[in-house]
Amino acid sequence: MSAKVQDSRPPASDVSPWVGLVGLITLLSCILLARSWPEICEFMGWANDRGRLSGPNAALATMVLTGIAMAAWSVLVEKVHRNPSTGIDWSRRRPVSEVLDVSTTKLAGLWATWFIIGAFYMLGRWYWDGNYLFAMQVIGWAVVPMCVLSVPYVIWIDRVMVNPRDHCWHFGAMLVGREAWDGEQVKKHWRAWIIKAFFSAFMIGILPPGFAAVVEASGADILNDPVRLGVTLFELLFVIDVQIGTVGYLLTLRPLDAHIRSGNPFLAGWVAALLCYPPFVYGIMGEGGMIQYEYNTADWAYWFAGNQPMLYLWAAWLVFLTGIYAWATVAFGIRFSNLTYRGVITNGPYRYTRHPAYLSKNAFWWFCYMPFLVTSDTLTDAIRNTVFLGVVSAIYYWRARTEEAHLLAEDPKYREYCDWMQENGIITSRLARLFHRANPRKAAPVPQPAE
Repeated sequence: MSAKVQDSRPPASDVSPWVGLVGLITLLSCILLARSWPEICEFMGWANDRGRLSGPNAALATMVLTGIAMAAWSVLVEKVHRNPSTGIDWSRRRPVSEVLDVSTTKLAGLWATWFIIGAFYMLGRWYWDGNYLFAMQVIGWAVVPMCVLSVPYVIWIDRVMVNPRDHCWHFGAMLVGREAWDGEQVKKHWRAWIIKAFFSAFMIGILPPGFAAVVEASGADILNDPVRLGVTLFELLFVIDVQIGTVGYLLTLRPLDAHIRSGNPFLAGWVAALLCYPPFVYGIMGEGGMIQYEYNTADWAYWFAGNQPMLYLWAAWLVFLTGIYAWATVAFGIRFSNLTYRGVITNGPYRYTRHPAYLSKNAFWWFCYMPFLVTSDTLTDAIRNTVFLGVVSAIYYWRARTEEAHLLAEDPKYREYCDWMQENGIITSRLARLFHRANPRKAAPVPQPAE
């Protein structure tokens, strides 16, 4: 056994815990400000016909301020822009004339990418209804500033990049047809941008509902009601997850060392991930879906109704699981996103298990919905619901396998981290021992549900 595996500390994380903590403090401060807005206006003598600031624009502004705070900390305090992994050499500033041709090609690829993504948004009916409508409004408003600002940004970055002919340049070169381009680089470009486009629209769309629920929640009404207290805390923790997660999808910038190094190259990984998100999830796990697991069932509040001690106990356990889920996102700082490699996270909950978010999320579903208990009192419904929730958990396990395969192929540090977790992870090491006892001939690590 290597000394690294025996070391009591995991490999150094590519993201410090302070980035997420700064984002969390900023987010909670914005929520407090939004909730206290009527009292602030009254104290300052300002007119206020809005009440609490719970609208979609307030949710969006909170996300922006949270992102700015984390980015500022990353650059001003942690100096992440100087990391070798950025691919930037700030001491070498090429003349604009020297990079203009490269930058023009890259801009052609970037703008063409945005045009194609915009066309996809236009054709997708689901993007013009429900929560997605707000996302489309935000993205539509941002198009012109993005196009304008991309010109000085690309030229500025190309002047200091070690290799300015990146994935985007290869796609632009393919379109322009003036220089040799690499098809593999074009694929990497599109994998990254499909991930960014698909998940950014989803995340922006779900910002307003949760934010409004938390800001408008009545503190007096929930203190003596364990169910409402639990649900409100669930909503707060999901808001933390969504707000910081959205920042991660949007701030994929090299100077922040948060750029997407690569998207998952495995088709199985994409299938497993997309099954869990709209519009695909509706036909699979949603109401009437193939593996709907909430048929003739109820949740914890129904089964423990009238038993206050059990309601408080169950609410606390579910809040704990949701807290682990939110903590797993906060630990990523500005690098959170599905299906991507953007560095290796080894601190926070990732010190105890490789995949705390999926593990806690699936545990939450089992303890919250208890699919083996049904209101129809039929064994068939109980068996179906239990089996189908088991299938959902299996899908997340499948996601874990493909995500781990991606990271293991990309970064030796992740391989070192996996080895360390096999021996030292509080959860991972115990699961590994159980697996080894059941399968003594297999020594390979056992992936858990992954983040």
